[in-house]
Amino acid sequence: MSESKKSTFFGGAAILAVGSIIVKLIGAVYKIPLGRILSEEAYVDFNTSYNIYNFFLTISTAGLPVALSKTISEANTLGRQNQVRRVFSVALKTFLLLGLVSFIAMSVFGQPLANFMEDESAVHCVRALSPSVLCVCIMAAFRGYYQGHSNMVPTAVSQIIEATCKMIFGLALAYAVLTLLPGEPSYRQRMSATGAIAGVSIGSVIALLYMLFHFARDKDRRGARGSDTPDGDGAILSRLLRLAIPITLGSAAISIVTIIDSKVVLSLLKQMYVDMPELITPEAVAQQLNKGGVEPVLYMAQGLKGIYDKCMAIYNLPSQLMVAITASVIPAVSACLARRDKTGASRISESALRIGALLFLPMGFGLFALGGPIVQMLFKLDPVSAGPIMSELGLASIFVCLMLICNSILQAHGMVNLPMLTVVVGGIIKILVNYMLVGNYDINIKGAPIGTLVCFAVASAMDLFFIYRAIPHPPKYSRVFLKPLAASAFMGLAAWGCHGLVARFLGNSIGTLAGILAGMVVYAVLILALKAISPDDLSLMPKGDKIAKLLHIQ
Repeated sequence: MSESKKSTFFGGAAILAVGSIIVKLIGAVYKIPLGRILSEEAYVDFNTSYNIYNFFLTISTAGLPVALSKTISEANTLGRQNQVRRVFSVALKTFLLLGLVSFIAMSVFGQPLANFMEDESAVHCVRALSPSVLCVCIMAAFRGYYQGHSNMVPTAVSQIIEATCKMIFGLALAYAVLTLLPGEPSYRQRMSATGAIAGVSIGSVIALLYMLFHFARDKDRRGARGSDTPDGDGAILSRLLRLAIPITLGSAAISIVTIIDSKVVLSLLKQMYVDMPELITPEAVAQQLNKGGVEPVLYMAQGLKGIYDKCMAIYNLPSQLMVAITASVIPAVSACLARRDKTGASRISESALRIGALLFLPMGFGLFALGGPIVQMLFKLDPVSAGPIMSELGLASIFVCLMLICNSILQAHGMVNLPMLTVVVGGIIKILVNYMLVGNYDINIKGAPIGTLVCFAVASAMDLFFIYRAIPHPPKYSRVFLKPLAASAFMGLAAWGCHGLVARFLGNSIGTLAGILAGMVVYAVLILALKAISPDDLSLMPKGDKIAKLLHIQ
């Protein structure tokens, strides 16, 4: 493999990784103060609309960008420039149509969708988010085009613009509505959630304008037309759909499971208060009289689910950082397979798993060790009630990240149906576990993260089995996981011990930051001492040889 080819995969991954880190930092800056601005009940409205939005976004964009980047990467490898242009044209029209359908569905049927989710007060949030799904659909075509060319810069920049504008406009509108809108507190809280969601749509519009400007400016650098004869529109659309539909169904399964899970959890919590009305507080009864108030049963159920949803905001961070790896695996492996380089495809797959493990294992163990202190510091939640939820979700985040990387490896090797199967099986288990645990008064909302953990543990285990049995030259799992796992376990112990010691004298916030810092130092030292990252991994990164020499990795 040439030096330029070797750097293609992790060069793109590094760019997306930096972009993803920046986006997630912005997201944390956004969601932490937003979690303080919004009550638990209003935060449920915010999260419910996001779950509906993610479903339509998944249906519209989950499979096609992957199919687009894979098809363009293969055409580029074979030098078919006219084919590249035709594929992008067909994909863009398809994305536009899907975006319009999703926009209309969320705008016109916002109330039935909110009612279906057992959260009728979320209707304004659903409608405020509808423009975003149209904009993101159109952006997905351009992002898939550039990723197929192994150019991750436009994707990373557009994501940063989208996240920054979402934060600025979302927080500004949420705070302005809460402080300036007349009415009772519960009504202003719910409209404040709508203002925060409107900021998301504004960010999507601005990011789309950037992508359109970048593509128009890049016209002269896209190269002259080739001599090849492109396939017809129908043949291209058929190929894209054959690749995209199984991936979309697999991703849609995740979104559907999330929607059903959210609906089931809220429904079970509401039923608990119906069966035990003595648990309803006077505050819940009084707020129903306010403008925009909701029934006391829903108010109480949303209070519990709001704690879970705020913990989920932190739980989602590790999996979002895997986007860099998953987006780069498919075109890189596809290019290797198009050249019949099975060894190169295997090498990239194993390195992707190892780099992913080096990232998601310490994050998951860190959230497990410091779950209570983190939610107390960020959201001022009670660590006794919210801490176990966060710790269990920390372990679940490990398996979510592992599943995402495994899915991309299977899809890159053409096995697009298997990820859908594993998610469906895991999702069914999750719903069953929730039914058994969440409806139990003694467990209630603390059962939801257990369902999440079991769901993705089963799905990722099935994925690893399929990779091992179905892919030529499968990754060596002991070489991939053992050293990062050992380093992460010791890191978690160090973070937990340091927090306990420092927090006793300087308080929880300083103790939590000290624990995180101690864990990072211990982890870095152990990774280098155990040589958990190989020279082959670093050789696939930009300036990898220099990094290896600097860290004395041989």
